[in-house]
Amino acid sequence: MRSLEEFGRFYQRQLLPALKDLEARRKALLRRSIAIVAVLVVCVVITAVAVFPAGLLALVLGGGVAAAVIASMVAPYRTIFKEAVIRRIVEFIDPSLTYDPAGYVPQHLYASSLIFRKQPDRYRGDDLVKGRVGETDIMFCELHTEYETRHRDSKGHTYTQWHTIFKGLFVVTDFNKNFNGTTVVLPDTAERVLGPLGQFFQSLNFGRGELVKLEDTEFEKLFVVWSDDQIEARYILSTSLMARLTAFRKKVGRDIFISFASSRMFLAIPRSEDLFEPSLTRSLVDFSAIIKYYVDLEMALGVVEELNLNRRIWGR
Repeated sequence: MRSLEEFGRFYQRQLLPALKDLEARRKALLRRSIAIVAVLVVCVVITAVAVFPAGLLALVLGGGVAAAVIASMVAPYRTIFKEAVIRRIVEFIDPSLTYDPAGYVPQHLYASSLIFRKQPDRYRGDDLVKGRVGETDIMFCELHTEYETRHRDSKGHTYTQWHTIFKGLFVVTDFNKNFNGTTVVLPDTAERVLGPLGQFFQSLNFGRGELVKLEDTEFEKLFVVWSDDQIEARYILSTSLMARLTAFRKKVGRDIFISFASSRMFLAIPRSEDLFEPSLTRSLVDFSAIIKYYVDLEMALGVVEELNLNRRIWGR
């Protein structure tokens, strides 16, 4: 992996010239967006003064139109940004990697991870990166999966609500072993919140197989492990791997979800923000605005080294 110092030099020599051109586009888009919002506000105020209920309707309709217009203006800029910035950063990290701004991990792989049991009604993603790090195949992308519920209000009108199952970074790596079962490593929120009572709730079988109790106390504080093969789970979760998962969880600074299934390791890192999207309100020629894209890409690709996945001690 490349160092921050190397990225700094790459930024100055190759990214900055392209960013200066994009910065002019960003400023123009921001000015147009502000103008559209300002016109909308003036129109709504005038309408509200004239006829109060119509003002509320105008706000809703006008807001929808303004959002659609701004989105249509931003779309070409977003495409150019991803080609000029994200693709170049991916190639800087490793020229052998491929990047597809509109691509995402196939839904059948997401389903085979068995991390999230709720089936999504809407499955969306982008920014797919694929390649090989050392001896390990890897792919990752941003994913947003949701399920739908329908409700009826007091007047008999039906409406739909969408609920997020997962939003964040989803990573799939080769683990070079055919597993007989599935082992899932989840955040141990129950024990952290409830202490000994949480251990009782862990012991209840909720359809994930058997609870696997391990000897690493630091690991047990952060994770709960379920598997349909106790022996295999302990074989996979060696002392070394548990220590590495614990260190990676602390480095990331947020809950992570892991599973071992179908000869692969799956890793889901929830993130509320979009990771590889441009911001209209922040300058592109600010190094601190660009380095976060590099850091997030390095974090995903760094899973291979952080968890020592290139060590081929498991045979097929």
